[in-house]
Amino acid sequence: MKHSKRAGAVRQAWQQGVILPITLIVLVAMTLAGIALLRSVDTSAVIAGNLAFKQSATASGDAGVEAGIAWLIQTAPSGSLDQDMPGSGYYATRQDALDLTGNKRDSEGAGTADDDLNWDNAAAVVKLGADAAGNQVAYVIHRMCDNAGPLDARTCSTQQTFSKGYDEGAQGAMEGYRPPKFDSSATRAFYRITARVSGPRNTTSYVQAVVSI
Repeated sequence: MKHSKRAGAVRQAWQQGVILPITLIVLVAMTLAGIALLRSVDTSAVIAGNLAFKQSATASGDAGVEAGIAWLIQTAPSGSLDQDMPGSGYYATRQDALDLTGNKRDSEGAGTADDDLNWDNAAAVVKLGADAAGNQVAYVIHRMCDNAGPLDARTCSTQQTFSKGYDEGAQGAMEGYRPPKFDSSATRAFYRITARVSGPRNTTSYVQAVVSI
């Protein structure tokens, strides 16, 4: 009888001793899970913030494109778009060898800065003032031509536009009669506008548009 009581007491003591390490293991596992959850939340917040900054920078790039279009419309009547105007961020050729983003790589995967566009050079690009979000916008314009000089459809990317209308000055023989339509055409050049946006957290975005003026 005494032996049975002693064995039961030993078994109960052993069970109570096992509970402590199991509890510690569970506690450590819960602590690690909590830390992992906190880090996951922090990482998600950082990613969401970076995406927001990138979207803001991309939206600000539209301002650079619009500024370039406004400049082209204002300058086109002067006939001075045949030649480079670096101070206005304008080039009369497409400059295909120029690396606008600095990401060009050769066949071996190596890059070089020799053909990169220096976006910090105010003598080569147009820099707009920083917007309310802290984004700095700059743009450059290239006429899609092989050579500078007068517009030549053989060496430039062009668009032929047509317009039709009525000769309002002509008189019809019958009431309600309208004179024949006349056709007119014009050759328009294509221009590539590239805008670069530098924003907070080293965010950099590029927006590009091709327009005809």
